[in-house]
Amino acid sequence: MNRRSFARKLAGAALGSAAFSGAVRVQGSPEPVPEREDQGSGIPFKFSIMLWTVFRQLPFEERLEKVAEAGYRNVELVGEFHNWSDAEYANVNRRKRALGINFDCTSGLRHGIGNPEEREALLADLRNILPILDRLECPALIVMSGNRVPGLDREAQHESCIEGLKRAAELVEGKNVRLLLENIDPEENPHYYLTSVAEGFEIMRAVNHPQVQFLYDFYHEQIAEGNLIEKLEKNIDLVGLVHIADVPGRHEPGTGEIDYRNIFKKLAQLNYRHYAAMEYLPTYDAVKSLRATKEMATQAARSAKV
Repeated sequence: MNRRSFARKLAGAALGSAAFSGAVRVQGSPEPVPEREDQGSGIPFKFSIMLWTVFRQLPFEERLEKVAEAGYRNVELVGEFHNWSDAEYANVNRRKRALGINFDCTSGLRHGIGNPEEREALLADLRNILPILDRLECPALIVMSGNRVPGLDREAQHESCIEGLKRAAELVEGKNVRLLLENIDPEENPHYYLTSVAEGFEIMRAVNHPQVQFLYDFYHEQIAEGNLIEKLEKNIDLVGLVHIADVPGRHEPGTGEIDYRNIFKKLAQLNYRHYAAMEYLPTYDAVKSLRATKEMATQAARSAKV
């Protein structure tokens, strides 16, 4: 199941979807490695791959090898670990360390923050996944709003998102875990609540917690409302992760209407220091596509005048 299928299922009758990206430290775990620029890249942010989009026919550890072959050292998950045995956790961690790969983010919560009747279930989900994040050495979680709730007006659901994130922030306080709220466009899920990045930033400012940030998915926002760069400039302090794919088709930058050269340049100008994660479906050999996109992004970022 990919992240989008998971989100649709979650946002269905009574569910919502979630994912991670940040720095986790549960009691007893080692200090998290701080985010820093790719060694020698000369740019402030790092690159990652949302794993559901590539190498899907291969065993998990071979997928990590392909990621390394493409020149990436960070991977985002969508709950692939849910049925792993103790031995599988150990083998995967051993392999990723050998390859120099980090899990920078994952999803896996069953409930969203937008339904007040599901709040305790959401918090239980979060309590249950924290030890798993520690086990994965993974530092951040993407949280979804879930679907619109029948009978609940938008103002009430907006407030539910704020309150849900505040309660969730209490559970991760002091653990170096970032919670990342994501927008989804209404074409992909016409029932999803948070389709607007502008509203997402309003929620972030109301929550006002350093461990709660926004996952700015450029693909979804281009479909939903556009005006990508202005919103990035005005709210960069609230952005904790960006996802990369072109419109239409969710393919690599350069195949559609989004000017990703300018976006990567702007991220560097704004000194964005988190992850830019490739979440696209390559139109040709995935290793070559991912390499080419990273090179384009790096060159664009280096051309920025700060």
